[in-house]
Amino acid sequence: MGLLKLRAGLYNPEKPEKVIEVEAIVDTGAIYSVVRRDILEQLSVKPVERRRFRAFGGYVERDIGEVGMVLMGRRRVVPVIFGEDGDPVVVGVTALEIFGLEVDVVRGTLKEAELLLL
Repeated sequence: MGLLKLRAGLYNPEKPEKVIEVEAIVDTGAIYSVVRRDILEQLSVKPVERRRFRAFGGYVERDIGEVGMVLMGRRRVVPVIFGEDGDPVVVGVTALEIFGLEVDVVRGTLKEAELLLL
């Protein structure tokens, strides 16, 4: 399967009326979502912590925050890594789980996940 691209809305949970539409890539291998810092700053989203990540054979530190996301008409707040210039917007698996969605690999779309109550 190729990359799954989609349109997503982003907003500051404290100011939900302003939504910025972005093109995003769904990456089921990414735990967190990534949004460039300049987009998050437009929304006045502030970092809540800094974390260390393994990347390309080494380690990097990145700010983490929370952003409102709109997917398939639903609004949820998800953890997000503050990306660097040139980074694509990535929807990671944590966001998919929060939304209750999964990738339909046959159709190349998102679909409702079967939710388990265990």
